Amino acid sequence: MEKICDVSGCNEERFKTVPADLARKAFSLKSDKTKVHLCKAHYKEYKKKTKQDRDIEKMGWE
Repeated sequence: MEKICDVSGCNEERFKTVPADLARKAFSLKSDKTKVHLCKAHYKEYKKKTKQDRDIEKMGWE
């Protein structure tokens, strides 16, 4: 079984796994898991949309 992207309406093959809470800020997701799979295009968009949140999380300023 081929794994596909967890973004609603996308049927591309998965590329990366990311935390679902950050991915929900950028996309509407198919599942309520703690980690989700994104295709290459959605992963690139995810990185752009969540850069500030990820930087804050790395610094421990949640």
